[in-house]
Amino acid sequence: MGNRRATTGIATVALIGNPNTGKSTLFNRLTGSRQRIGNYPGVTVAKKSGRMVLDGREVDVLDLPGAYSLAASSPDERISSDVLAGRGEDVPDLTICVVDSRQLARSLQLACQIADLGVPMIIALNFMDEVVASGQSVNATLLSERLGVPVIPISARKGQGLDGLYRAIGECLQTPVFLRSPQWPECVQTATEALRNQLKTNIHLSDAELRRILFDHRSSYLDLVGCPDGERKQIVEKGRAPIREAGIDPYSIEMVVFQKLISEFLEGVTRADNHAQIQMTGRIDSILTHRFFGLLIFAGLMFLVFEAIYTLSGPAMDLIDTVFSWLGEVVGNFLAPVPVFQSLVCDGIIAGAGGVVVFLPQIFLLFFFVSLLEDTGYMARAAFLMDKLFGWCGLNGKSFVPLLSSYACAVPGIFATRTIENPRARLVTVLVAPLMSCSARLPVYLLLIGAFIEPVWGVGAASLTLFALQMLGLLVALPLAWVVSRFIFKTPRQPFIMEMPPYRLPVAKDVLWRMWMGGKEFLQRAGTIIVVISVIIWALLYFPHKEGAHEDGADPVVQAEQIEQSFLGRAGHALQPIFAPAGFDWKITVGVLASFPAREVIVSTLGIIYRLGGDVEDSDGALADALRAERWPDGPHKGQPVFTLPVALAIMVFFAFCMQCSSTLVVIAREVGTRYAVLTFVYMTTLAWVAAVAVYQTTSLFL
Repeated sequence: MGNRRATTGIATVALIGNPNTGKSTLFNRLTGSRQRIGNYPGVTVAKKSGRMVLDGREVDVLDLPGAYSLAASSPDERISSDVLAGRGEDVPDLTICVVDSRQLARSLQLACQIADLGVPMIIALNFMDEVVASGQSVNATLLSERLGVPVIPISARKGQGLDGLYRAIGECLQTPVFLRSPQWPECVQTATEALRNQLKTNIHLSDAELRRILFDHRSSYLDLVGCPDGERKQIVEKGRAPIREAGIDPYSIEMVVFQKLISEFLEGVTRADNHAQIQMTGRIDSILTHRFFGLLIFAGLMFLVFEAIYTLSGPAMDLIDTVFSWLGEVVGNFLAPVPVFQSLVCDGIIAGAGGVVVFLPQIFLLFFFVSLLEDTGYMARAAFLMDKLFGWCGLNGKSFVPLLSSYACAVPGIFATRTIENPRARLVTVLVAPLMSCSARLPVYLLLIGAFIEPVWGVGAASLTLFALQMLGLLVALPLAWVVSRFIFKTPRQPFIMEMPPYRLPVAKDVLWRMWMGGKEFLQRAGTIIVVISVIIWALLYFPHKEGAHEDGADPVVQAEQIEQSFLGRAGHALQPIFAPAGFDWKITVGVLASFPAREVIVSTLGIIYRLGGDVEDSDGALADALRAERWPDGPHKGQPVFTLPVALAIMVFFAFCMQCSSTLVVIAREVGTRYAVLTFVYMTTLAWVAAVAVYQTTSLFL
């Protein structure tokens, strides 16, 4: 029993398993909405925990990071290893090892390593519904007898078998059970004792932890030993001597012992009759992972996704726009006696939040389609396909998932790099992940595409432009990764091994849940960060206040003077020469400056500027109309449109490359260091300015 259970009476159950075994799905089933996110002590790896109620008692549930082994070659695996060994946290009272019932031999290797640590365990056989559907079978009763622990067949996706799992958890918390541990050769036992006698550490290391040092090429447990690296290496090599003298490779002995043990466990347990399904899957994979046709299909699917995002969201966007316009009018009439509060609420809060919330339908659709592709099993094929594409730039397929996640938000994308074992490859992935076109860029693209491309060239051209902008970051990230990997960090090519999940029909509940969570996060940003920034922008545009500038029917000239003489207007005028080569006027410059904390703020900023400036009448509605109507008031372009197609393209390219997300910078600093956060900000901002100038100057020659 852990110390925490002894003091609080609340037991702790840890879920662990290989990646893609349905561990997190089971966690969601067990805990429902009773989840919380924290951090493990001393590290930035997210700690996902929740609480379940079992027979009237509360039980804490930990969702440990996915791991193929306890060798701890990546930050995620190190956390799983440390938690099970009781380092930084109490040892869990019970471990549920989630096993892929379609790949028992591979999945049970992790279970054997956990058994070696002496942690109580239950085996959850996941995907049993797919095993049955494919003509296979697993004798869970026989397997349980051989392992010595409960083996519970479940389907986490469908919620099947959970009653049996609940019963097993309750019984094992009362009477702990342990999986049959391996019998190590005498040479391993001798080496373990020899290593214990030679290591200089005040920290007690169990036999299992000492074996990890012996078996792993670079064990993280060595960090607990207080002596220089060179001396540690000599001590470990000396400890491995008995194994080598027995004619055994210390790096392969664990695998040999486990394979023998697992073959004994599984003899007569499984039956397979799924040759036809395997052949069909192989034929489909030969097309989807083809070096040429696979890339073509991937590009086509991505184009269809963005085409759907652009075309299907129109009615919902119009409805949201109408609601916010009505709300602004009602609130404006109510607050008319107090002009300053009327302006704050209508021009600051409602206009600021509404200008961003209107894009919520596209955000929902984006997460819907990504979840759909993930659940079908296609994204795993895409990762394999991208491994071929990424190989030349020093990355591999493991970088695909973080980069793909960054299309929704760079923050979880950067967190996902923890699965990359090589520190340099992980760092390169972190540095280029913010170039992926996240959901916060989508409102900027949609506003300008809808205003300047769709009216002239139609929906097809608009969808193609959106697709090109979404791919632009990736097309720049790969050459950049090549330069960094080859000339700066000199990152060697890492092999990529991944098991392809079977094709399956998505579960509507899971897809809709992930869609809702993605949209909910976007709404939370709109309700917190964006509203706060919008109010600040309103204040900087409102003060110093010019009498009569914000009254109904005020002279547009007076309103324009108010904006220009405001604090933010002065800053925009001062910095506009820097952005003049990209075709930006001072108002666009103000929008760019305001959007550095969160890039989507430019939409609400422009909305606030034009509403305060009297350029947008309530009957006009759309901000796009105001942008098209804006004219240069003086200078060589006097009377000409400010927002031309070259300017719109330059703005979109600038936002495609610029680092305008304070949350991402904070996460980069926490994950890989402050200097790399500064480097990311500098290189992305510089790249954005150069690209915007190049696009504006080039397209102005032809358009």
